[in-house]
Amino acid sequence: MYALTLRVGLFAFLEILGLIVFGWALSPGAGTVASAALSTFLAAVLTNAFTVRIFERLSLAQLGLHWNACSARNLLWGLGGGVLAGLVVLVPPILAGVAKLTPAPDQPANLRSLLFVSAMLALGVVGEELLFRGYGFQLLLRHAGPFATILPVSALFAAAHAANLNATPLALLNTFLWGGILGFAVLRSGDLWLPIGLHFGWNWTLPLFGVNLSGFRMSVSGYVLDWKLGPLWSGGDYGPEGSLLTLLMMPLLTWALWRAPMETQRLPLVSEPEQPSEPPNEPQL
Repeated sequence: MYALTLRVGLFAFLEILGLIVFGWALSPGAGTVASAALSTFLAAVLTNAFTVRIFERLSLAQLGLHWNACSARNLLWGLGGGVLAGLVVLVPPILAGVAKLTPAPDQPANLRSLLFVSAMLALGVVGEELLFRGYGFQLLLRHAGPFATILPVSALFAAAHAANLNATPLALLNTFLWGGILGFAVLRSGDLWLPIGLHFGWNWTLPLFGVNLSGFRMSVSGYVLDWKLGPLWSGGDYGPEGSLLTLLMMPLLTWALWRAPMETQRLPLVSEPEQPSEPPNEPQL
């Protein structure tokens, strides 16, 4: 228990220190979105690479970032699931006439902006998944089990979003549940590619519809989504992640992940070491 506490504690300390240092260094020259994404990515990659190498003699890739055909399929499953989840939340209100896409003359579509936002979202997602589902998460998963790991880490995931603009109790509840889904995705796929795909697919889809993402406005499509419903259903200025629609979508997404025909890979830090097969007993003369 002492060794586990030391390792998880050092991981958390280095991660927080990295977020502070990189956030301070990047904030003068980068915007809010870029600074948050880059600082999270750099702090998470360096902390995970250092701790897993020092304590476990493993590489960063062995935390679930190894690449093979199964990894590619899991990433595609995740991307599809994240995009579909966003469409399930946003398209029905448009079809029902309670939300409408309208042009935003002051925010014209810009391919360069779309590429930049996509890159920042990708870096931020990889950073957050390494931070919340990387070394510390996987170490706890092995020693404490799924429930004792996923629930508190999901609470930390929600707490990390509590300072976002216009955060509400419902938004934090949804973020907590998202953390649970992403934690389940690690168990389901045995890698980080499925949760990375889910996380990015969702984060990428919302700005295309001109809605806020976790309180941030990212203008990429030239449109905004005007709601005729109140904040309880639209999420208000926080975005759909603070809405009942997202809350209702999550059981469907969880069921889809459970039923999806995907292969589960082996996470070295979580799985027991593979035992060499014993040779058959030789007949005695």
